[in-house]
Amino acid sequence: MKRVLALLLALLVHLLTLGFVALGAWVILGYPGSLLAWLFGGASLAIAWALRPRLGGLPADAEVLDRSSAPELYGAAERVADLVGVRRPRKVAVMDLDPDTRYDRVGPLRTPVLMIGLPLWLALPPKQRVALLATAYARVPTGDELVVSGALFTLEAWRDALLGAEPLRIREEAQTKIAASSLGAVDHPGTTYEVAGMFGRMLGRVLGGPVLLVRYALTRLARAGESRTLARQRQLARRAASEQDLAELDGLAGGGYLAPMQAAALRGESVAAIRQGALARSRLTDDGVLTTPPHSELLGTRESERVDDELLAHYTRAIRGFGLIS
Repeated sequence: MKRVLALLLALLVHLLTLGFVALGAWVILGYPGSLLAWLFGGASLAIAWALRPRLGGLPADAEVLDRSSAPELYGAAERVADLVGVRRPRKVAVMDLDPDTRYDRVGPLRTPVLMIGLPLWLALPPKQRVALLATAYARVPTGDELVVSGALFTLEAWRDALLGAEPLRIREEAQTKIAASSLGAVDHPGTTYEVAGMFGRMLGRVLGGPVLLVRYALTRLARAGESRTLARQRQLARRAASEQDLAELDGLAGGGYLAPMQAAALRGESVAAIRQGALARSRLTDDGVLTTPPHSELLGTRESERVDDELLAHYTRAIRGFGLIS
């Protein structure tokens, strides 16, 4: 029931955005010769554009790899995607300092892109790399979740526009200096700018109340379905990785893997030495020491080594900044 209510409320928010588009188009097309119609219609279309749901894009630090330069990585990513049941990534990108690995559809064409965070990827054995890819694929949102998240973004834009506006600090400082130099300690009357700003903030608080109420209700409804969403994502990830592998990945991703690599990077160790140290730690178990790092049918030890060879130049660049990761 809460899921249906969240979806209906989110659709109403999106309908409001479409209403601004329809209003602006109707005014301009209905009165093409009126300057006032163009101003009002243009303002309505501008509001709709500012409130539009974002299509997403690549992070600024993401570098897309050509398939020809990383065929083994593309192959592993596609095998795991097929097993999880999502579209194969058309592009694979790497991020030097972001430990998270994400899978998203970006741009107007909704191109599926896999973004791999090199710090955690470098520390994982082959089996955990498969679990990492499976987890990233499993987190792709459903259509309902996209609608709700887009509506929350729109409501956040409304909140910032109505309640987040404050007087320009530079202008306030300039006004204070002018008043001090001209009138000294004598009180000076408020300027038109100050009066208009005060009126705008009052209007924003009046209109912002319903926006905050809708945002609060939609947020609560969305959070009510988080447990169901997490269970669905876990079930999808288990198509390519076992529950034990996923639990071990959660433990690694929680922290502890990065400090030894940071220390090794500060000592000036090579990428190969840092990688071997990470693999040596992955062989330690409660029952003893494994002879080889844990591997998977989807990504064997040799295939994982070839992936490392493909990413060597990116690893070399990334470890220079490992000290910046907190």
